[in-house]
Amino acid sequence: MKVRGRAYRTIWPVPDGSAVEVIDQTKLPHRFATVRLVSAGDAAQAIRGMVVRGAPLIGATAAYGLALALREDASDEALDRAHGDLLATRPTAVNLRWALDRVRDAVRNRRRDVRAQEAWREAAAICDEDVETCRRIGEHGFVLLRDAAAAKPGQTVNVLTHCNAGWLACVDWGTALAPIYLAHDAGLPVHVWVDETRPRNQGASLTAFELGSHGVPHTVIADNAGGHLMQTKRVDLAITGTDRVARNGDVANKIGTYLKALAARDNGVPFYVALPSSTIDWTVPSGDAIPIEERGQTEVTHISGRLPDGSIASVEVTPQGSAAANPAFDITPARLVSGFITERGICDAGEAGLRSLFPEGGLGGAEQEQS
Repeated sequence: MKVRGRAYRTIWPVPDGSAVEVIDQTKLPHRFATVRLVSAGDAAQAIRGMVVRGAPLIGATAAYGLALALREDASDEALDRAHGDLLATRPTAVNLRWALDRVRDAVRNRRRDVRAQEAWREAAAICDEDVETCRRIGEHGFVLLRDAAAAKPGQTVNVLTHCNAGWLACVDWGTALAPIYLAHDAGLPVHVWVDETRPRNQGASLTAFELGSHGVPHTVIADNAGGHLMQTKRVDLAITGTDRVARNGDVANKIGTYLKALAARDNGVPFYVALPSSTIDWTVPSGDAIPIEERGQTEVTHISGRLPDGSIASVEVTPQGSAAANPAFDITPARLVSGFITERGICDAGEAGLRSLFPEGGLGGAEQEQS
């Protein structure tokens, strides 16, 4: 995708191959900046501090982080230590473990003198595959938008999304936003209702930034406005991403997704979840077993923004001394999801639907580890 006319991925190796660079998403939307990662520690800090975020991008960053660690020490002990340190950065997104396991498995039985090179190659492959996977998700999801447009000729198709599941959450294209980009580029009249997504406002800051950069019509709304818009027939369908899908189809996504799914069900609005197969955790039977990350209170008690003089400041919005809870994700039961948009097509939300597209049941990823 493009920023100010220049094509970017969210992560890329520097020309001499000594490091990778990422977009610093904590600075968006008011400042576009990049950060260079030269060690596994840098990668871990970027993930933990949400310089990078989004399940696919977290996995890609961790993969490069493991490759960087092996450049310093290619021993089995260093491999396992770096794997564990990176895995501990974020507990909910399964792509993190998937990518780390894939790189570790690719180098485990190789000579030490080639491990770093092989890990780097595997990390690059993970990134390239993510781009293609997201493009395919976009193609399959585009059909839903095309059908919605055909059902209301000459009118705008209104899509509601929550948090950010665009190219900033992946290596390129994105998951939930990929169908929207393809629809817009194809000339379909599409408009996006962008939930602000408190407490970090990743919808208002990231989704709005990338939609605006691509020229897609959009409107930022308060999180609590989604139900009203559905009641008043101003939402044709909702599409979100996910950080982990359990085997039974339960979905872990940014806090507030569950409430949107409830409102969609009550108002007959189709509610889809877009995901790459690497986000399916076949080892977890249901959403009850997915760990929910609890983040710091300041993300709730403080908010950052641009002042009239152009400077960026963080201000406190709650009374001093008030405690704040900050669960980062919630679980949307499969029964509330109209379907999954994947790189292999659209399926029902549930184990039968997932296995209809992925009959291998995740073998080669998380499930293989326990087999």
